[in-house]
Amino acid sequence: MQAKEGVEMRTVLFLFLLLLMVPRANAQAAAPASADESRILTLELAWNQAVQEKNAKALEMLIAPEMVYVEYDGTVMNRAGYLASVAARSVHAEQILSEAMTVHLYGAVAVVTGVYRETGAKGGKPYLHRERFTDTWVRQGGSWLCVASQSTLIAK
Repeated sequence: MQAKEGVEMRTVLFLFLLLLMVPRANAQAAAPASADESRILTLELAWNQAVQEKNAKALEMLIAPEMVYVEYDGTVMNRAGYLASVAARSVHAEQILSEAMTVHLYGAVAVVTGVYRETGAKGGKPYLHRERFTDTWVRQGGSWLCVASQSTLIAK
């Protein structure tokens, strides 16, 4: 139990540190990002970290109760189903790397598009997925929450 609490505390600390670091990293980019864009990109990275650690508490802070998740194979899940799929013992995401993420802001709504690579094991067999994704975030009470996420497998 203490090990699980230690992992959750590390994830919360990681989220906090990411929120502090991203604006500085983006300041070096050619086109400066807004504070909201930086925050959303940080939340995307935190999501990857939480999935790798199977940290449901961190994920609950990132996704809205009404979230809809569409998996690359067409499976549609609500928040509870998505959290259960992440917690499944048969699947272990060892590494998730995002690349080419772009944030499109529309007031209190943001759409993130990008590509990510995920390596891991499912049912004891290794896998490597490269997927294009679209995440929709909504600002609610000063916080950004993901309300919809969809991914499409990129052919090898």
